[in-house]
Amino acid sequence: MDKVDVNGGKAHPLFIYLKTRLKGSFGDFVKWNFTKFLCTSAGVPYKRYGPKDDPFSFEGEIKSLLNITA
Repeated sequence: MDKVDVNGGKAHPLFIYLKTRLKGSFGDFVKWNFTKFLCTSAGVPYKRYGPKDDPFSFEGEIKSLLNITA
């Protein structure tokens, strides 16, 4: 694990991919760290969550994508 750039000319290709498919409030820009991207098991970006979104708040969506029944 390394620190990578998420914006600008040196942005990591993964974040370029995620940001172009799931735009946020600021377009294809990550304003703050702790922005979260949820992807399908096939790697398709599904939804983007802001820094203040608690991961437990979208636990149901995660389970749904993983086909887990509670």
